[in-house]
Amino acid sequence: MHIVSWKLVQRFFEGTEKTLKKGGKLCIYGPFNYEGKFTCESNANFELWLKDRDENSGIRDFEAIEVLAKSAGLSLMTDHSMPANNRLLEFIKAV
Repeated sequence: MHIVSWKLVQRFFEGTEKTLKKGGKLCIYGPFNYEGKFTCESNANFELWLKDRDENSGIRDFEAIEVLAKSAGLSLMTDHSMPANNRLLEFIKAV
């Protein structure tokens, strides 16, 4: 498993803004918190495991991801429920 700090998440969206063309789609898969809360106990336990490996990693808040996406010119199309308490966030570049 690759550990991703918040700084790398921010850089990812900066790169997306520069490289994704209008109408392009971006999909992000994984567990997300909503309104700062875990969606299930297994995600809370997973967060502890991630933080134990690297304090800069962790489950990200959907709302923070959406802010970064909007700043990169992306709009949320769909938030899909996936197995094992994961989500698939589907964005499209509008500008």
